[in-house]
Amino acid sequence: MIKKKFQLSEPFNYKNDLEYSLEDQEHFFDEVATKYVHWDKKYTKAYSGDKCNPEWFKGGLLNACYNALDVHVKNPEFKDRVALIHETPARDNTNKLTYEQLWDEVCLLARGLQNLGVEKGDRVIIYMPMVNQTVIAMLACARIAAIHSVVFGGFASPQLAQRIEHCKPKVVISCNFGIEGHKVNSYTPLVENALELSSHKPNHVIVYNRKDIKTEPACPIMCGAIDWYEFTKDLQPLREYTPVDSTFPLYIIYTSGTTGMPKGILRDTGGHTVGLNYAMRNCYGMKPGETFFSASDIGWTAGHTLSVYAPLFVGLTSIIFEGKPYIPDAGIYWKLIEKHKVNSLFSAPTAMRAIHRDDSEGNLISKYDLSSLKNIWLAGERLDTATYNFLSIKTKKPIIDNYWQTESGWPILTYPSEQVPIKVNSTGKAVPGYSLAVLNSKQEPTSSDEIGELCIRLPVPPGFINTLYLNNEGYKKSYLDEYPGYLRTGDSCYVDRNGYYHIISRIDDIINVSGHRLSTGSIDEIIITHPKIVECAVIGARDELKGEIPIGLVVLKPQFKNDFEEIEQELIKMVRDTLGPFATFKKVIPLNRLPKTRSGKILRNVLRKIFNNEEYVVPPTIEDLEVIGEVEIEFDKYKLGKFETKDISPVK
Repeated sequence: MIKKKFQLSEPFNYKNDLEYSLEDQEHFFDEVATKYVHWDKKYTKAYSGDKCNPEWFKGGLLNACYNALDVHVKNPEFKDRVALIHETPARDNTNKLTYEQLWDEVCLLARGLQNLGVEKGDRVIIYMPMVNQTVIAMLACARIAAIHSVVFGGFASPQLAQRIEHCKPKVVISCNFGIEGHKVNSYTPLVENALELSSHKPNHVIVYNRKDIKTEPACPIMCGAIDWYEFTKDLQPLREYTPVDSTFPLYIIYTSGTTGMPKGILRDTGGHTVGLNYAMRNCYGMKPGETFFSASDIGWTAGHTLSVYAPLFVGLTSIIFEGKPYIPDAGIYWKLIEKHKVNSLFSAPTAMRAIHRDDSEGNLISKYDLSSLKNIWLAGERLDTATYNFLSIKTKKPIIDNYWQTESGWPILTYPSEQVPIKVNSTGKAVPGYSLAVLNSKQEPTSSDEIGELCIRLPVPPGFINTLYLNNEGYKKSYLDEYPGYLRTGDSCYVDRNGYYHIISRIDDIINVSGHRLSTGSIDEIIITHPKIVECAVIGARDELKGEIPIGLVVLKPQFKNDFEEIEQELIKMVRDTLGPFATFKKVIPLNRLPKTRSGKILRNVLRKIFNNEEYVVPPTIEDLEVIGEVEIEFDKYKLGKFETKDISPVK
């Protein structure tokens, strides 16, 4: 018998698994699927299809809900462990569900959906806040092989209507209200408006009318909607489940989109279950029974992965966080970590910058016992050095960058289980299962420290999308056509001499200064290190002579707002000393706030278009629309000041 060169490591060994996956991707994932996933019928071949359209584990039958709940409930020692902890800090509200309680609730709703005529392949839209019932709705759909599409609760009626129109759900599930910071957001009026806007009308609307929090005045009742409690109270739970082929869709999630119709990301069941099991156990290093706190909204892919499916597949306790990182104060993350003995925290750099802004000395961090916490994971945008240093010094925990996309569903780059030495200002190294390359515009691999576009060699690993919902041609055009043999990510990147990847920015954030290609992200990274800066964004401004020049937009710490002129000169010198004079960085504009999406991403493209007097569309995911007006005023002041200065200059 020939001995295999590689086998899946136990315990996890990064070097072994990376080499194994690069040499024999199919057998690598075959071992992962066999080790971690319950199959009702085992597939005969792990990989089929072709490189552009891989079909992972085709012919294998499984059910995602069974893998998330039933496998644990069948274990007498596990069923009473807490599965979900819902926290609404602004209302001092906590709700817990054990695995068995969650299973019961899911099976009740699954029976109800079945009674309403929901069948395999039907779509169900879920438009709800961060509550346990959102998870219940997702898993109930998965149990009966309905395809759920969670719509971010921060979207208004037009965006909800757009998604109803596109995926044509048989049922919409919503909630009467959610808590956002100190505000109460009513959902049902938005659902009613969306249904008026959409030509497609679902057969039924189910509303979860919350009893855990009282609001004054009471939120409006939606006429004709089915009340969740009344609907499920006399039902017999559906203990049966519907096995599906590995390639059968589990969910649709729409990208935020700034123009036109957002892309419908279609996630398969088997690949997703395999990829998430591997990622949570071996990238994040979590073990059954531990507690994972992801502050990501379930309306985004990170929330699907890290608040719902991955924790439950592995048998973790997941924190469902309905709040803001600075309400009631900037110590709320640390308070919850102490309260629930959290082992890993996942958030975004922008949330941590808000905490740093309100607790600049880290005094609130020192109030709480963080001894249970192993590490802090940050993603969603570039992790700047200032935020890294603040968290590292004040928490004394490993601060770990990780990079992935809506399309991937699980990490592409990180420091898996901390087995790769952390390098500040680097995104990390490839996660086992991914074969990566950085390519230039000639489709050639770049040399060390040369910026190109991060690409993934085909076939993409399990869980990664291989089409868009109802738009396969759009998928090919967006992801495959530019670099034959690769999937493009749309992100600029370079690899240093030690093999670490550095994600810089989106490709369209590269500007051309007198023929030099310059990443605005590289200037961001310099500016944010200034101790008097809270946040920044660098944009490319049109220039008749140089083509484009970078302009820095900065938010100063409140106590330093009168020091702007001095700070501006310091920033100009910092950029010149670090990058060189070719960058032509000579202008800084102070702003009170930067426009962001609700997931914390700064709207750099919108800022650039506003400054250059181009037409722009404000994405529906914007956190506060008023910021756009504030920015326009400040830009006008800057331009007026510049022209006034030119006009009153003495004639020589």
